[in-house]
Amino acid sequence: MYTYIVKRLLVAIPTLLIVSIFVFSLQKLLPGDPILAMAGEERDPAVLELLREKYHLNDPLPAQYAYWLGGALTGDLGVSLRSNEPVLNLIAAKLPVTIQLAVMAIFFAFLIGIPMGILAAVKKNTALDYLASFVALSGLSIPNFWLGIMLILLVSVKLGWLPASGYEPFFADPLRSLETMVMPAFVLGNALAATLMRHTRSAMLSVLSADYIRTARAKGLSERAVVFEHSFRNALLPIVTLSALLFGELLAGAVLTEQIFTIPGFGKLIVDAVFTRDYSVVQGVVLCTATGFILMNLIADLLYFVLNPRMRATL
Repeated sequence: MYTYIVKRLLVAIPTLLIVSIFVFSLQKLLPGDPILAMAGEERDPAVLELLREKYHLNDPLPAQYAYWLGGALTGDLGVSLRSNEPVLNLIAAKLPVTIQLAVMAIFFAFLIGIPMGILAAVKKNTALDYLASFVALSGLSIPNFWLGIMLILLVSVKLGWLPASGYEPFFADPLRSLETMVMPAFVLGNALAATLMRHTRSAMLSVLSADYIRTARAKGLSERAVVFEHSFRNALLPIVTLSALLFGELLAGAVLTEQIFTIPGFGKLIVDAVFTRDYSVVQGVVLCTATGFILMNLIADLLYFVLNPRMRATL
């Protein structure tokens, strides 16, 4: 197993290096000059030159990248040009918010997608199967921003059940925190549930047609035991690995949802940074989300190895 982990890490390291190059390039691709914004309205040439020297913008691009990468490896992602705070502190403040949203969203995805996938597979080619497929297709087709707005109008404005926006830290007020995060988590989890349902159905259909399932039924086992103890357990492999990848997508893909519900997470942070040309923050957030996605991909590979005995037998 250790050999397998080392191999996956050796693949992840150059991937992270390539990602860092693209992240650094954002500074040159985004329009505008952050130094002009920092210098104020007068824009004294001496001040501009001093700022360029301070942030190494007069150095050649390879030297700028090496300086930035060296800082990133030691935890120094630069300083926000807007708030003058270390980017790492901003990320540390926003990351728990996005993680909470992602965890709650994946919970909704499990709660909706897996039971629907099992039901659709067991009731193949029946009205329940078609209904589950229709719901899954609807979840994939409905844009998150539209669903979020509709939920705000119905649940918050019309019924007054949940707050329309805002955020409360979980450890400050757990109940209030859950109330503010239920709707955005459902919006994100709804789309993931559709993907999870389709994969669960496909995996279950593949397992239900296997010889050992027919043998289990021939032995007189109840349908419940056949479905949950034999079929679902063996269908878990692709579902678990897919879930790890979906969680990585959540860390990077909650921008619109966080904007709609005014959640101060990664999405809102990066949107505000782009509008204010705060390139250091943009680079730090993108690098962090890319690293999180690669990490979840690595976890998915390890889970596949742990859950699949045939892969362990080949080593």
